[in-house]
Amino acid sequence: MGADREGGAGRRPMRAATYAACGAVLLAGCASMPDSGDLRGVDSTPRQDTQVRVFAMPPQDDAQPSDIVSGFLEALTSDDPNYSTARQYLTKTASQTWKPGLSSTVLADGPGIGPNRLGGREGADDLSFTLTGTRVANVDEQQAYSPADGPYDAPVHLTRDKKTKQWRIDRLPQGVVMGKSDFQRNYMSVNKYYFASNAAAGTTTQPAAVADPVYVRRRVDPMTQMVRSLLNGPTNWLDHVVRTSFPTGTALKNGVTTLAPDDQNKLTVPLNEKARRVGQGQCNEMAAQLLFTLQSLTPAVDQVELQSGNSRLCSLRETEAATARGSVQQPGYLYFIDNKNRLVRMGTGSSSPKAEPVDGAFGEGDKELRSVAVSHDEDKAAAVSGDGKELYVASLVSGDSLGTPVLTSRAKSEQDRLTAPSWDVHGDLWVADRAPDNPRLLLLEQGKGEPLAVKVPELDGRIRDVRVAADGVRIALVVAKGSKKSSLLIGRIERRQETAEGRPTVSVAGLHSATPELEDVTAMSWAGDSRLVVVGREQGGLQTMRYAQVDGSTPEGQAPAALSGIKEITAAESDRLPLVADSEDGIVRLPSGGQWQKVTDGAAPVYPG
Repeated sequence: MGADREGGAGRRPMRAATYAACGAVLLAGCASMPDSGDLRGVDSTPRQDTQVRVFAMPPQDDAQPSDIVSGFLEALTSDDPNYSTARQYLTKTASQTWKPGLSSTVLADGPGIGPNRLGGREGADDLSFTLTGTRVANVDEQQAYSPADGPYDAPVHLTRDKKTKQWRIDRLPQGVVMGKSDFQRNYMSVNKYYFASNAAAGTTTQPAAVADPVYVRRRVDPMTQMVRSLLNGPTNWLDHVVRTSFPTGTALKNGVTTLAPDDQNKLTVPLNEKARRVGQGQCNEMAAQLLFTLQSLTPAVDQVELQSGNSRLCSLRETEAATARGSVQQPGYLYFIDNKNRLVRMGTGSSSPKAEPVDGAFGEGDKELRSVAVSHDEDKAAAVSGDGKELYVASLVSGDSLGTPVLTSRAKSEQDRLTAPSWDVHGDLWVADRAPDNPRLLLLEQGKGEPLAVKVPELDGRIRDVRVAADGVRIALVVAKGSKKSSLLIGRIERRQETAEGRPTVSVAGLHSATPELEDVTAMSWAGDSRLVVVGREQGGLQTMRYAQVDGSTPEGQAPAALSGIKEITAAESDRLPLVADSEDGIVRLPSGGQWQKVTDGAAPVYPG
């Protein structure tokens, strides 16, 4: 269902839509409601060609109550922009109060319809049904997706008009409800972009763009939907740690109902008066947000021009916007530990399996290493010793010594000591100490000094693995609770004002599962702006590898080719670079569209980050 900015289902070409009346294209697979006998559920519609727009049938004269309910549910899965056909199944009052955009409830299958309950006497003019099902997810008013479970149970009440004698729905739940396959056909995930507001004092001079995935209706002018969603601001979960460059109250100019690029791939966006007085720098950031957002939807836009009133505010091309995106850096090398305990590297543009030791102490092989992390600028590295006890940081410069460890775990068991480290875009280093008597998530500013204990108030369990997103705003944690299997949680990094000692207060909040369907997560890596690659096990199943969205949804497109015996996995922000894993066969990589290939012997492969 999801889409990521780069690759896969991300930058998909614009498709010409084929319009067809419902008489030609019906929602195949939706069960009709019988006039008598037992009631059946409305099955989820099978996946259909996404180039075809589907419209529903209006209610027929003298339709039975069961037909009204089933027809209404079918109409919810159509491509009617304003649900005008669905509203024909409602009374006038119900149509005025029903808000389909308030939420979308996704069920495992299409909603079932429980037995009817008649009014107070036979032949009464009112009737009730109950919609039932098993929840899979909810999409809220901000279009933010969140996994859900448990039963769904909602009443629908119908009444018969005294004059026309036609049955209509007069009471119903707000929002829309549909089965999972209908949701996948009707909606798609697109990233909108804001800028990190929690930046620490570090090496980054450009603002980091942060992806905020939302779900929009696939064939209902998604470009205009995404512009409106971007202008409305970030979702509640991300709002704490990002900023927008659009002034408060900025919206599309009155009367603008649809947006489309011209034949030069330029999109002109007319804004209201709130944006009229912005300066050139702020306007360029506004245009960059729009470009990043729209290019996660389609490659058909490579320039954005902003207008307010009769004035042209600014214009920005794709090549210019890229310089305003501090979180995106193409790594120069892939790094791993060779059989001589040396940190070695291979050029990301090279097809040769030959690796060379890095400059500096880590390339000398004097210390047994378990795991490594290389900073985003590839100037320094951090490594955990072979017994998991000590963390070292050193520059990748010839002649630099290893020095003393910057952190030491006091846990007795090797498995309870330090996790693999992870660098954020600010140059800060993250690691977890798994000591049973004092488990901690730690931050070393610029990779040195006294470790800062990071508060994780919602954490229920011990951290087994840590990976910080390239934007420095989000963090992925593999967490184990007691003897239970490990789960993958996503949190946001919140930095507060400095303490009296001059140090910031850092916490991780908003923890939620990114893989609710996996019983045990054994390895993971960020693999895009809002996507991770995850190795784990389904309930009672074998090891599997898949992509996961940060909101807990499953991206569109194929999962990576299967591979057994995976110990670690790494991915770059761009899918132009292959996945690389530490497997039972050594270091292996997965070229785009290919199969896993052995590269060389070694362990703990990582891209910078």
